[in-house]
Amino acid sequence: MEITAGPADVDDADHSDLLAAVAAAESVLSGRFGAQVRLADPERLGGAGRSVVVRVRVAATPFSLPRTLVVKRYPSAVADRDPFAHEAVSHKLLTALPGEDRLTPELVAQDSAERLVVLEDLGKAPRLAEKLLGSDARAAERGLLSWAHAMGRLHATTAGRDADFDALMRRQGSQCCADPIAVDVHAALAGLPTLLAEAWDVDTPGPVVEFAEQAVRGFGTSRRRAFSPSTSCPDNHLVTSKGVRFLDFEGGCVRDIVFDAACLRVPFPSCWCPYGLPAGMSEAMVAAWRAEVGGVWPDLDDDAIFLPKLLEAQLLWVWLSTWRGLPRLDLALPSGHRPLDSPPRSTVLASRWVRLRADALALGVKPVAAHAEAVVDALVGRYGHASAELPLYPAFR
Repeated sequence: MEITAGPADVDDADHSDLLAAVAAAESVLSGRFGAQVRLADPERLGGAGRSVVVRVRVAATPFSLPRTLVVKRYPSAVADRDPFAHEAVSHKLLTALPGEDRLTPELVAQDSAERLVVLEDLGKAPRLAEKLLGSDARAAERGLLSWAHAMGRLHATTAGRDADFDALMRRQGSQCCADPIAVDVHAALAGLPTLLAEAWDVDTPGPVVEFAEQAVRGFGTSRRRAFSPSTSCPDNHLVTSKGVRFLDFEGGCVRDIVFDAACLRVPFPSCWCPYGLPAGMSEAMVAAWRAEVGGVWPDLDDDAIFLPKLLEAQLLWVWLSTWRGLPRLDLALPSGHRPLDSPPRSTVLASRWVRLRADALALGVKPVAAHAEAVVDALVGRYGHASAELPLYPAFR
């Protein structure tokens, strides 16, 4: 193995996980192709503690391989969740799609014992986060709309792949085929009312609980199902000349597509990094998504069917992020995706409840709107009026 990248004064011990991932990838590739494959010039791409992600150069191979590859290696599974299983199975499912329909890197190799995948390198195109944090409003707008179109195409091309995904999961040896987020949604459904009452003295009326329970039941039995990356963050979307490409499938699954569509109305609800979007931007993104899925699910062209389902999904995302974030809302906890001047988490959370209140009122769902208003009032009372005003992404200022 040739290791030529990186500053000479960095202790190799600091790169032990990187070196181990590259060595494992060499072994897996050599075993698959039946001859020695040598990799060089490893470049760490991230991983946020859950995985090691490395770009490598293919230094020597008797076969036709791309000039560079991306290696992603995972630690052992934790409890009932195995991000590696979801990542590997997701890439197997998506690599089987025709090339023109593939919106993800192609899977080159994977190995369960080494817990790694070797992927096509999509290059150094900017991520959506870079567009949003930049200074070009038109580029940021194009990136967001491209993301929405890409999500719709991903759903349309993987419609009804439940059986395929579950079969691949069982073959992978995973005991859990469920959407990892769905597990937390059920916990949030049970725990958030008590959390709101204890933390902010906010009651959750029975009709609101019933609305949330109905939403969970509906998404569990929905027939509008397709592949989903599961979580959404602007760092996980590569803006290429061919449109947005999706990168991270640690929670990849098949689920109700409207749950993903709600990520366009409340962008990046699984992250704590977002700023606000200009008026009308979310609506344009939802319209772009609907244009892609309408041919497969024509009933979603009907606002009377689609908008109530979208509100249900939106409420579940808001409940989930509140349940996850409220206990640590007062702590300074920047994530690897957050720039140093990102809005406070209290402001991010308040903006989600403000939007939920507005959309519930627009549909005449008054109990949900009233409950959202009570939560917003509690947030403003604790963090001040500025907490209800989420600044726009830098590109839109």
